[in-house]
Order: sequence, then C-alpha cells, then structure tokens
Amino acid sequence: MEQKIKQVKVPTVNEIMGKNMPEKKFRAGPVAATVWSNDVVRDGKTLSYKTISFERSYKDKKGEWQSTNSLRVGDVPRAMLVLGKAYEYLALNDGAEEESIY
Repeated sequence: MEQKIKQVKVPTVNEIMGKNMPEKKFRAGPVAATVWSNDVVRDGKTLSYKTISFERSYKDKKGEWQSTNSLRVGDVPRAMLVLGKAYEYLALNDGAEEESIY
C-alpha cells in the first residue's frame, strides 16, 4: 500500500509571534541602525517600503541592558557610520523607487 505524504506549511517565527523581523542590522559598539521591510495595503494594493530605526544600548544602574535613541557626543561618529551603512545597503540593494505610502 502506497503512503501519501501530506505537505504542511510550517508557520514562520514572524507569523507565530506577530512580529516583523529586521532585514539587516548594522552595529558599531553600542550604536545600531536596523533596516525594516514593511507592507501596507492602500486601495487594495499592497505597497512595500523600508524604514531604518536607530538605537544606542547601555547598561543601567542595575546592570541590565537598556536602549535609547539619545546619543553622547562620542556616539555621533558611530551613529553616522551605521546610518551611512544602512543607507548604502538600501541604495545598492533596493533598485526600485519607493512608492509614497502617504
């Protein structure tokens, strides 16, 4: 007797957790820029667009990791570097012009 194999779609972590995972992350010490891919439905059409988030990590008085979008003066060169890398990644890898979602 021949057995039939049924294919089942395994949900992704994003589908299970309901979270959008980062496309790419650039880090220089405590400073990071993250590239996100987003979709929005407008007039029945799905439009895709990219965003960049930015953060600096630090340890609080209890020794636990926290994040902020404020910079110290010494963080500015690192911020410029990671933001530049994120822009470079998008400019070189996202050939199509982004449609306005607003």
